[in-house]
Amino acid sequence: MADIRDRDDILVLVRTFYETAFRDPLIGRIFTDVARMDLDHHLPIMGDFWESVLFQAGGYHRNALALHSAVNAKHPLTAEHFDRWLLLWNTTVDDLHEGPVADAAKQQAERIGLSMQRRLQGLSGSLLETIRIRPDADPA
Repeated sequence: MADIRDRDDILVLVRTFYETAFRDPLIGRIFTDVARMDLDHHLPIMGDFWESVLFQAGGYHRNALALHSAVNAKHPLTAEHFDRWLLLWNTTVDDLHEGPVADAAKQQAERIGLSMQRRLQGLSGSLLETIRIRPDADPA
């Protein structure tokens, strides 16, 4: 099995993933009924996204958080939804590819999913708390 090499591989991966996700009993309805996603319209956008994530192509210029926030307002997205999304993504990657870029696609998906969950809850996207200056701290 080959690694993810280029945009064409990404487009096949993304289409295969969404075709599976649309049929999934837990998250399929979110894509089809809540977000009313048109795969043919969405595929090039997600191609841009994953090409930027995996190959630093820089073609994605949308606000993914705002889009997911709008969906979350209509149908709350839970940890169970994100876990299923990640499971389906990782399974699709593993079914089609192996290698360092495929591994990066799975690692990045996990980071993106965790960050998205946290941001939708109004938290920092990072699990790591940033260092802050305490106003009452002794400067010495």
